[in-house]
Amino acid sequence: AFPDIAPGGFVGVDVFFVISGFLITGIITRELEVGRFSLIGFYNRRIRRIFPALIVVLAATLALGWFWMLPQAFAQLGSDSFASAAFLANIALLLQSGYFDIESAKKPLLHLWSLGIEEQFYLFWPLLLMLAARLRISVIAAVLGVASFLLNVALIDSNPVATFYLPFTRAFELLAGAALACGWSKV
Repeated sequence: AFPDIAPGGFVGVDVFFVISGFLITGIITRELEVGRFSLIGFYNRRIRRIFPALIVVLAATLALGWFWMLPQAFAQLGSDSFASAAFLANIALLLQSGYFDIESAKKPLLHLWSLGIEEQFYLFWPLLLMLAARLRISVIAAVLGVASFLLNVALIDSNPVATFYLPFTRAFELLAGAALACGWSKV
């Protein structure tokens, strides 16, 4: 709405990643503290929460694409749909084009790149939290977050597209939320 206030834009998705890291890490750590955390339960809840809406979006996009897209574009939409269903949209888009390229405007599933990053993060983050709880390491979010941020800064000039799409260079945002969740009682 006000591009001069936040040049570069896309602050919303950055804030979303922080909020997501905060909420999900808070849930996991509370369950770990009382001994009720289950990886299967966690992934089951993620699937039940994400897949119904994702399936509707993919099915509607493919149905509309069938009527309005040329064969080559529809074939690409099929590949993009598969990548999105596998939570790999960010990697598929990285291999195809940049987010700001003209070709990207023709990709109806472009917005699913952020879901790919989020789900890739949550594939490993609960495991790391379980390990950290067992070993009593409380600074894991901060250490990984600083490493991710430094990687982001190091790559942003030389490869901005990869920096935009890779989970390693975006993890610091989720981990900032995680660090807040882990230290929330002290705030």
